[in-house]
Amino acid sequence: MELKKIKWDFSVCRLSDTSTIDLTKEFCFIGKTDEEISLVCITSDVPEHVLKREDGWKAFRIQGVLDFSLVGILSRITTLLADNHIGIFAVSTFNTDYILTKTVDFEKALNVLKTAGYRIV
Repeated sequence: MELKKIKWDFSVCRLSDTSTIDLTKEFCFIGKTDEEISLVCITSDVPEHVLKREDGWKAFRIQGVLDFSLVGILSRITTLLADNHIGIFAVSTFNTDYILTKTVDFEKALNVLKTAGYRIV
């Protein structure tokens, strides 16, 4: 399986509303529940007046389109990283999954996955 490094630095934010989110930006993951609104975006694209933010994340994606019938892909990756004491923040889209780690753990995470047989591009 192939994993693609994403070149940007990312931030995870909590917002009070979605009006300041620029949906034209390259990466913009929004989650809204009855309790909160979350945004994951490139750090330089964080809107003003967020309630809370955590900077210092890097990301990679599982390359290709993942069929919904596939089981355990994200689980295997997160287990490998957890076994090596690397925390993650995962985001899924219709096509694939994105895994974020803190910047300080990013290269270690990629090395763990490469050793486990993943191809890093």
